[in-house]
Amino acid sequence: MEKWIEIRKGGNFMEMAKKYGIDPLIARIIRNRDIIDEKEITEYLYGGKEALHNPHLLKDVDKAAEIIAEGIAEKKAMRIIGDYDIDGVNATYILLDGIRRCGGNVDAAIPDRMKDGYGINEHLIEQALSDGKELLITCDNGIAAINEINFAKEKGMTVVVTDHHEIPYRNTEQGKEFLRSNADAIVNPKQADCPYPCKGICGAVVAWKLVQVLYERMDIPVEEADIFIENAGFATVGDVMDLTGENRILVKLGLKALEHTKNPGMKALIAKNKLSDKPLSAYHIGFVLGPCINASGRLDTAAPSLALLNAKTKEEAARLAGDLTALNQSRKALTEKGKEEAIRIIETTELK
Repeated sequence: MEKWIEIRKGGNFMEMAKKYGIDPLIARIIRNRDIIDEKEITEYLYGGKEALHNPHLLKDVDKAAEIIAEGIAEKKAMRIIGDYDIDGVNATYILLDGIRRCGGNVDAAIPDRMKDGYGINEHLIEQALSDGKELLITCDNGIAAINEINFAKEKGMTVVVTDHHEIPYRNTEQGKEFLRSNADAIVNPKQADCPYPCKGICGAVVAWKLVQVLYERMDIPVEEADIFIENAGFATVGDVMDLTGENRILVKLGLKALEHTKNPGMKALIAKNKLSDKPLSAYHIGFVLGPCINASGRLDTAAPSLALLNAKTKEEAARLAGDLTALNQSRKALTEKGKEEAIRIIETTELK
């Protein structure tokens, strides 16, 4: 039996409720989450785009934007190397579409879960070299790829890393020694000397922040990058980030944007799952739409998911959305079959 315990932290909840126009129960919940400061309460309840952090606070983000801008000016061939989950696919799409908007000669490669494993590797680097690529940009991976990035640098490539995972380290007598690759720029809020306030953003948000800075550098209205808020919010839920602070605001803004999305692929996926013209919640991303994006990377490759976000016509989008939804149904059936087999083994086998 579940046992619910009510946390009772002190506070004048009636006064707080009246001041902010909320129910006293909501006031108690906010207090129980240790949100006390007036600014924090206002941001929690009503925070919008103006409360998002300045992307320039990310260490190396200006340097990364400058490298990409120079690559565009010099007509260098670029390749984005992403990841096969919800966060990686959305991050790849944001960078791909954003750099193309700036006139960049760029394409993308997402590792095959079975053949390549996670993240950038020597095979993908060799393939990029064979394809004439000069600049590699990672998203949602790369922070721990010390040897692989050194390999790319030895081959004369320029490398920009965008990631959000923990910084690798080794233990020494003096304590932890954090490791850094030879990448030309590393954008990751978890770096010890990165002043970005929200350390828990996902890879797609890091990619979006970089695109904002790149647009500034290329004299493109930064507001144009707002089109990616839906992807940033989608990935924040899909990658199970803490829904506090900036992440909470991004998800709120992202859900509103998704309800009126102009992206043919997102619109088709929402329609295929019978959610058109309905209020969307984090539940729909986490348990309905998100698993469709994840399914291709788990059972095949993530290429169809990226193709869905890049779809330009209703027909192409509808076909891809149908394929991904069907693939997710297959994934669920396989999961159920595996669960039933596990139960059978437990019930018919003597456990030791």
